[in-house]
Amino acid sequence: MREILGVMKALADENRLRIVAALHGRELCLCQIVELLGLANSTVSRHMSILYQARIVQSRKDGRWSYFRLAEQDATPAALDAVSLVLQSLQQDGKIRADAQRLKQILRVDPEILCQRRSESPC
Repeated sequence: MREILGVMKALADENRLRIVAALHGRELCLCQIVELLGLANSTVSRHMSILYQARIVQSRKDGRWSYFRLAEQDATPAALDAVSLVLQSLQQDGKIRADAQRLKQILRVDPEILCQRRSESPC
């Protein structure tokens, strides 16, 4: 029961749902997620930590960059099922569709430039 509670709590936030939808089928740098959500690096890092602890996302470091993707091998069955339901349920959501359009623009920009725009710590 603890596992499913952790997954549900992790997904009980609009920004984290937006992150899950944005990561569907791709890997994103933290700064790309920050740009998409329009939140501070520290806030997005906290969201990513919650998703990571619930085993919904995986991360990797490449130099100073942190990259995230939806978990596959490390995900629990509860996390996989919940993410599948979320992705299916949000397909027609207006905010998620707007995020998808915005993400196309963000992906055209070098992540280093995105980090510099934010003038915060490296991604």
